[in-house]
Amino acid sequence: MSTDAVDAAAHAVRICAAQELVDGGAGVRRAARLGNGDAVVFFVRYDGRAYGYLNRCAHVPMELDWAEGQFFESSGLYLMCATHGAIYAPDTGKCVGGPCRGGRLRPVQVEERDTPEGRAVFWLPDGELRPATS
Repeated sequence: MSTDAVDAAAHAVRICAAQELVDGGAGVRRAARLGNGDAVVFFVRYDGRAYGYLNRCAHVPMELDWAEGQFFESSGLYLMCATHGAIYAPDTGKCVGGPCRGGRLRPVQVEERDTPEGRAVFWLPDGELRPATS
């Protein structure tokens, strides 16, 4: 494991119990810092795996969810920006339709692991995007 990977794992932030993220269902939001500014990251489950992204559309830098934690469109197959309808593949963050024109969501590193309390989802922050401090 690289030094960067060890450092990220050491600073992992528990997001939720693994079963709280349901395929195509509601996501979990967390306050973050991007550089010196406030931001939000979100975590969803798709095809059995947890994914995380900066909550910022590639088309216009606005949050995606139409109601808190609601990132998937009605079929549960794509993430959709509530403002202009940009559609993203949940497993890659790549724009697949709408005004985002080939852009992509900024991913955050996610890991699922067993804990004494059960399986959980963790965010492994990087130097640029990190948890907001209370």
